Amino acid sequence: MADTAMSGNGTTAGDDPLQTAVWRLRSRACWADAAALLQPVTAPAALQRASLLVERCLYTEQGWPEAEDALRTAEALAHSDDERGAAACERGQLAYASTLHGVRDRADEARAALGRAAALIPPGAEGRALLDFRRGLLAENLAHSPQSARAAYRRAHAGATAQSDPLLLSFTWRHLAGLALRDGELAEARHGFAESLRIREELGYLVGTAPALASLADAEVEPEASRLREEARRLYRLLGGVPTWLARQLAPPAATA
Repeated sequence: MADTAMSGNGTTAGDDPLQTAVWRLRSRACWADAAALLQPVTAPAALQRASLLVERCLYTEQGWPEAEDALRTAEALAHSDDERGAAACERGQLAYASTLHGVRDRADEARAALGRAAALIPPGAEGRALLDFRRGLLAENLAHSPQSARAAYRRAHAGATAQSDPLLLSFTWRHLAGLALRDGELAEARHGFAESLRIREELGYLVGTAPALASLADAEVEPEASRLREEARRLYRLLGGVPTWLARQLAPPAATA
């Protein structure tokens, strides 16, 4: 999430009450309600609001015009290199989500925006770890280059560790584990998926818990795999079928004759 002028991001005791309210809504898939709490009158608030609505697009495949409007506002208010870099990072993520979900092919826009963000956000700066992670997503899912993706995820993982960003760590653990599973490294995959799930449960990141359960199930054996998938289905139904892309992973196996 983009940096804000308020203390904390709502995930720990002592954080700003507004950020705590935003986090609780976001973690329960209520992105529009969370965004409504933020007045986009400053660059940090506009960036955070845009990031929420971009995330909604990725998880629900809906809300594209609202995300575009919020992003244009954030871009207009951005003045420093950090702010312009964060806005470019969100622009790249929105274009990536549009391409991934087949709404419109914006792969070139995603690459250009993330490249622009990389020129504005130096290595080690706040926001660089998130940018590295998103460049990994692009490499894995659009460029189909697992080696490049792994390198980007590892940079993001190191950055998230250095900056004590547990939510981002839950994502890097999960995606590194996914690459390990693809390579047949079951023990490594199981460890990474379990770490991702642990962090998300500790943070109360409900909307991300079902995907973490389903991923861990893919690396487990029966009967644990079926138990994990059933728990993922329960959470998926609880949140009204969000994230939408999880439906394919949770579909029951086809019956055989």
